[in-house]
Amino acid sequence: MRRSIRRALVALTAIGAVVTIGLTTTTVVDAVATAIEQDRIEPYGRLVSVDGREMNVLITGEGATDIVFLPGFGTASPVLDFEPLVSELATDHRVIVVEPFGYGLSDGTDTDRTTANIVGELHEALQALEVDEYVLMGHSIAGLYAIEYADRYPDEVTAFVGIDTSVPGQPNMDAEFPTGLLGAAKSLGLIRLAASLVGDGLDDAPYTDEAREQMSLISHRTSLAPTYLNEMAHIRTNFADAAGTAFPASIPLLLFVQADNAKNPDWTPLHERQAAAADDGTVVPIDGEHYLHHTRSPEIADGFRDWEAARTLEEE
Repeated sequence: MRRSIRRALVALTAIGAVVTIGLTTTTVVDAVATAIEQDRIEPYGRLVSVDGREMNVLITGEGATDIVFLPGFGTASPVLDFEPLVSELATDHRVIVVEPFGYGLSDGTDTDRTTANIVGELHEALQALEVDEYVLMGHSIAGLYAIEYADRYPDEVTAFVGIDTSVPGQPNMDAEFPTGLLGAAKSLGLIRLAASLVGDGLDDAPYTDEAREQMSLISHRTSLAPTYLNEMAHIRTNFADAAGTAFPASIPLLLFVQADNAKNPDWTPLHERQAAAADDGTVVPIDGEHYLHHTRSPEIADGFRDWEAARTLEEE
């Protein structure tokens, strides 16, 4: 064997050894950190039995109207994530934040994350709490799930309020995600490493240091866990199944959307068409990023109250 080839083989072996040691280290660090962090997560809300598992729900505030919050896909802790908006609305509404299976402090599940299954579980949780008339308020993919929810339970849903919500037919939702690769990266501790490098993305959000820490701890536990990956794998088919669907025309819609979505110039028109299909539909463009409730909670709360008051006057 020529000396150059031997040197190349030695170099490759050394690189392989370094990679192996590195991956072993990240795997061990992640496993140890996850075990330690479990004891640092502070409980909140209350647990409700759904399909033999525990779903976490927070109920706060008082008022004549119940508002049920549904999170966007992959939100580590819906309760903590929605807190800025919940605190605004809970002064004169009863607010219920539901953490679906695989989110926040709820259990995971091996039941496929189809829209039908997710909707059924959410409704079972509300039934257990004897919540039977409410405004649905959701972020991102919750807009897709809410269509089926309102269609199945129109006598319970009095309105839907969207926070930059997904819409059937929106572009680029037919891609297949590399869930196997992502799951492997999670197991090897690479996701934790990446998260430490990129930060939490909450720089402009009004969260306390304690809330940020708790969201990070919960994210390490839930992000790319089996339930999360199962829902990710179903995003494509859930959108395909929702093609051509719409909210029942009788359900009033209030849709807060990004005023300038550079990735999708048709974003506001998509929501305007959705609102136009309802007997009472309103679109409110707001400057900001996708997580509007992180930075525009007072504006959203005030907009909702004004809309709610106008509807009450019309009904009188």
